[in-house]
Amino acid sequence: MPSVTRSFTVRPAPAAVIDYLKDFANAEEWDPGTESCTRVGDGPVAVGSRWHNVSKIAGVTTELDYELTELTDSRVVLVGRNDSATSTDTITVLPSGEGSEITYHADLDMHGLANLAAPAMKLVFEKLANDTEEQLTRVLDAR
Repeated sequence: MPSVTRSFTVRPAPAAVIDYLKDFANAEEWDPGTESCTRVGDGPVAVGSRWHNVSKIAGVTTELDYELTELTDSRVVLVGRNDSATSTDTITVLPSGEGSEITYHADLDMHGLANLAAPAMKLVFEKLANDTEEQLTRVLDAR
């Protein structure tokens, strides 16, 4: 199972970062692979909220249905699923000076025949993690 972790700091305080990241529709701004991320349902964003995400990674378009499975003052966990993979994004946000330290951990569990691509996906995942760190930092620091 490919997994990556990145830790970095941003200027906004943890509460503002968590408030922004809990709405996964914002991934259109900060996730370089995301082409669209549409909320399914309405009401306040809370555990159980869902999104349909369309991403293009290494030239391949994939669709996952994400659910917010954990939300605290310091942590957001989003789990995306389709027939060939489960993606779990765990984002921890802690105070760092006047800003925040973000630790972004992503696990990709490939299912069935897709599991054969797992070694190659590790390389793609590492590059995507670097790009995500850069773009998320830029977006949050501009808020």
